[in-house]
Amino acid sequence: MKSRATEFDARARRALDDQALQAALSRARSGFVDKRRNAVAECGNFDDLRGAAILARERALLDMAACLERFEARVVANGGEVHWAETGAELNTIVSGICAAAGARRVTRGKSMIGEETGLNQALEHAGLEVTETDLGEYIIQLAGERPSHIIAPAVHKTRAQVSELFASHHERGERPLEEIRDLVDEAREVLRARFLAADVGITGANFLVAETGSAIVVTNEGNGDLTASLPRVHIVIASIDKVVATLEDATALLRVLGRSATGQAMTAYTSLFSGPRQAGDTDGPEQFHVVLLDNGRSSIAGGEFAEILRCIRCGACLNHCPVYMSVGGHAYGWVYPGPMGAVLTPLLTSLPESSRLPDASTLCGRCEEVCPMDIPLPDLLRRHRANAHRQRLDPKRWRFGIALHAWLARRPRLYQWASAAAARLLAMAARGRGYLSRFPIAPGWTAVRELPSPQGTNFLSARIKRGRKDDGH
Repeated sequence: MKSRATEFDARARRALDDQALQAALSRARSGFVDKRRNAVAECGNFDDLRGAAILARERALLDMAACLERFEARVVANGGEVHWAETGAELNTIVSGICAAAGARRVTRGKSMIGEETGLNQALEHAGLEVTETDLGEYIIQLAGERPSHIIAPAVHKTRAQVSELFASHHERGERPLEEIRDLVDEAREVLRARFLAADVGITGANFLVAETGSAIVVTNEGNGDLTASLPRVHIVIASIDKVVATLEDATALLRVLGRSATGQAMTAYTSLFSGPRQAGDTDGPEQFHVVLLDNGRSSIAGGEFAEILRCIRCGACLNHCPVYMSVGGHAYGWVYPGPMGAVLTPLLTSLPESSRLPDASTLCGRCEEVCPMDIPLPDLLRRHRANAHRQRLDPKRWRFGIALHAWLARRPRLYQWASAAAARLLAMAARGRGYLSRFPIAPGWTAVRELPSPQGTNFLSARIKRGRKDDGH
């Protein structure tokens, strides 16, 4: 799927002016943050759990090739089949081929960021298949023709009134009240029930892949993952290669921090393991079980300076605590992965020239690193992207000129002191005693929405020198 990250600035400005979006983000902001804080506090030993989870991820990433081989062997032993996709287009081709071989017409899909990354729905629809998203948030944005705006809550940008309008316009079931959240959930459940029962193929993602057992772990709060995986004749799991973990014990360590970090729950409502097709004596389950593993550049990331981003477990905590994300929402980022983790990952999965504005969409306040259960140094990774963009001359020319000028002055202390003192006096004069500037040519983005505080007319070094002269009697 093509990234539109180059349009971040324009999208962010539109998002700031979108009153419905701002209302939705305002409601979501405190909910996510408060629930996580309470869950961590109630846990009592979250740092210990986080340490165990980080070790589990590190073990798997350091031994990723061997873990993937063991995973494949176990899936095959369980009666399933593993497919390897180097690119997103290859994954789409493999999944479409499995559906065609099964004579499928209708497909249900559980929530999967990999499907968004590859544009799987569009590929399946182009192949003539009817695709239905079964996660409530994903179903809402499918009706709206939009992308997810959050990796945990895809429709967090929608208000209750907007969802009600979508259901009323797409569902032909006569007049019925859709004012309360309960009404909306019941409405979706009623429509999706028929889709579950009619599906030929069910496609899910995987939160983790367990090499020890050949299992795909799917975590949901709605149970749609279980219905998608077990009711159709064919179950297809799509996942990236970095989702593999060595053992069930390691997966358990990760699950203990995932729920608390994502939704403020000790454990999500449904945590399901799918390890193969229906066996003799089973009362339900699919006849075929396929796992499609996507690389799409991740093996290269594993050996580079950004390898730490592969520890990410997609909990969304960095998004929920990011002042930039919570101001502009996920669509401003222009691709699948928003927020701080997306600003690191998108340039790696697409290209830095295409996504160079995303690493700049951060205050580097450090909250993302503080709340990350995997202790990923997100601010540091963003700074590395910025440095690489500067070396490749991808940052705006005025920035490069300003940095070069500052570096030139900094190597000449006396000239630097004179220039900074002169600038302080000029800015103080321009403020005309008000203490702020309402217009400033080299910072129009700031003064367009807020005042710029002006200096008092001198800098710290000049004041210190002047004070020293007074103390010496001069």
